[in-house]
Amino acid sequence: MRSLGRTFAVLCLGQFAATAGLTIVVPLLPFYLRGLGTPEAEIPWWTAVSLAAPAVVQLGSAPLWGWVGDRFGRKAMVVRAHVGLGLAIALMALADSATGFLVCRVLQGACGGVVSATAAYASTAAPTDRRGRALGALFGATAAGSLLGPLVGGLLGDRVGFGALFALVAGMLLVSSVLAALLLTEPPKRTEQRGSPRTVAALLLRGRPSRLMLAAGLAAQTAIFALLVVFAPHVERTTGSATAAAGWVGVLQAVTWLASCGGSPWWGRRNDRRPAQLGFAAAAAGCGLAVALQSVAGVELLVPLRVVQGFCFAALVQSVLHVTARQVPDRASGTAFGLSTGVLDMGQVLGPLLGAGLAVLLPPVPVFLAIGLLLLVAALLAVAARPRTVDRSEGIREKVLR
Repeated sequence: MRSLGRTFAVLCLGQFAATAGLTIVVPLLPFYLRGLGTPEAEIPWWTAVSLAAPAVVQLGSAPLWGWVGDRFGRKAMVVRAHVGLGLAIALMALADSATGFLVCRVLQGACGGVVSATAAYASTAAPTDRRGRALGALFGATAAGSLLGPLVGGLLGDRVGFGALFALVAGMLLVSSVLAALLLTEPPKRTEQRGSPRTVAALLLRGRPSRLMLAAGLAAQTAIFALLVVFAPHVERTTGSATAAAGWVGVLQAVTWLASCGGSPWWGRRNDRRPAQLGFAAAAAGCGLAVALQSVAGVELLVPLRVVQGFCFAALVQSVLHVTARQVPDRASGTAFGLSTGVLDMGQVLGPLLGAGLAVLLPPVPVFLAIGLLLLVAALLAVAARPRTVDRSEGIREKVLR
């Protein structure tokens, strides 16, 4: 039990370091690109492409790395993910043009995501009846990193410079990779044949629970990332001041992630006791209601609504991974996690496009209502994915993977 506690402490620390590192870098991208000499009119375009590039590349790389982990070891994949991310961020400090920076972001995506690697390891290491708690702890660490990363980036960006900031992030990831290499132990290897990424993808898409949950997760991620595009301008309209809006956006983002940090373990424990599909549905519906009400709330009322949004958001990704992992045998869970996170990452690409399109076509209130409606659609998809009968598909899953 002590060894298991040490294992999850290392995994959570690595997840925190990776998320904090990325959220330190991402909010500062427009300023960094300006410092690279990017023309002012081109900065929004380069920012959008740089944000989307890792998610697009990971759609292919994450399942591949998951399959490698299933065959050759999941500890190595955790170490590899942190080293790859650290190398990509270190190279960002050396980029001398927007094109060079974009190449580094593509490299980041090619190295595969930390989320799928750590989730696959945690799913294997945790007892079957505690996998929800394991995923909840990991996503709690993600929320903590998302809370502290922008604060550190905002405080240090102007003081130490972007090169030093990137070096700091790379150093954090190097430390987390060394700790993973020294303290994690490889889960017992199995000799059964592993399924290929194509076979596992077919299994996930063939199964009704996993197919509908992937669709629900993609819809929810798209909605949340669409909200990012329209939220700050909405706060500015509500406060009537750009200066006041900047402070309020920071506070509201902080309370959202703080609520996610507390909510992640709670949803994880719930998923161990009850169907994760129903937890996702309740959370997506609550998140959608909170988003819709933000369209008409005063700035003070945005605080409790963002708390509700953050608490409910904490359930979404972990519930999708919980369901998809149960759809395949343990020996193929790394591939399944890679495929699932690749699909969910597409929400990071589609969401900003949707948010920008809605902002152009609709007034502010209908925009928030449309995003809330998309989250309600995600909730309905999850309800449709709920288990209806006792699961007798284990033999079918094994047959398909052979």
